[in-house]
Amino acid sequence: MIDNTMGSKAEEELTKAYKFLSEGNLSQAKEVVTQAFTYNFDSPELKFTHWCCSYWVDFVQNLPRMESYEQGDGLIARWKSFRQDYEKQESFLQKAVYNLQQGIFTLALNAYELVKEEGTQSQLADLYRKKGLCCKKLGKYETALSLLSEAYRISPQSAVILAEMADCLALCGEEKNAKVLFREAFFIDAQRIEIEFLDSELICCLIRQVKEKGFTGAPLLEWIPVYGVLYGVFNVKRELRPQEAGRLRQEIFAKENEIKDPSNDSKILVPKLINMYFWLIDHYARTNEGSDKINECLLQIRVHDESIYRMYTK
Repeated sequence: MIDNTMGSKAEEELTKAYKFLSEGNLSQAKEVVTQAFTYNFDSPELKFTHWCCSYWVDFVQNLPRMESYEQGDGLIARWKSFRQDYEKQESFLQKAVYNLQQGIFTLALNAYELVKEEGTQSQLADLYRKKGLCCKKLGKYETALSLLSEAYRISPQSAVILAEMADCLALCGEEKNAKVLFREAFFIDAQRIEIEFLDSELICCLIRQVKEKGFTGAPLLEWIPVYGVLYGVFNVKRELRPQEAGRLRQEIFAKENEIKDPSNDSKILVPKLINMYFWLIDHYARTNEGSDKINECLLQIRVHDESIYRMYTK
């Protein structure tokens, strides 16, 4: 049994370790945690924090061998893997993860800050987006929005940029604007959105609900906007311009032909088509183009998924 003195000493060391984690100093954090085991070897907090340190320490120590952009990208990619791995742990501590997140995204932001703002428009937009993501993860929402807005100015049709902007707006309490941008992002290209980096409860709650229905991978991304409409999350809508409506009808026609080919993946095409029909129905309703066109869309939704049709029309 650990006496109170030993227990409090372990807690003191853990606090020190958290500080090193938040600074991105993984080797120092690991040393402190290792030493703290002498005070309380059975501590779940120490064990999890030690696991976090071990996961990252070698990678962080090798960062100087990489170019700045490669450092930032490497840290972000590894964070994505880390999140998947720590969520598989029997129990994980949010405090340890939070402090580590501060450290990792500080390192990533510092790396991106060293990258010259040059190259193609696409590369520049990507750099602003990644800086914005880092700032968002560090809780610097206004700075993040400024960077993401610049990325959007350069690349207004980027689904991943729009999703990050929406996430920031939701975190700032601007849910109405966030809903518009989330809906737009998933409509443009759901497959490009990195849901692992989205933090606002608005979207994370929806993602959890869709996951609970058994969807994973690429189909999950396509079903999120469908259930976003059904559950009233994507309930703030914009009007389609005439040329957009025409293009949408063409895309629906093409997708309907694709789905007839058994070699194509209906698990992705069905939710994508249903979301397209939702947008087209909204357009017809706004422009008063008649109930016949809306009924045609509803019929197609029913053909593709009876349960979705019933939820949508109840």
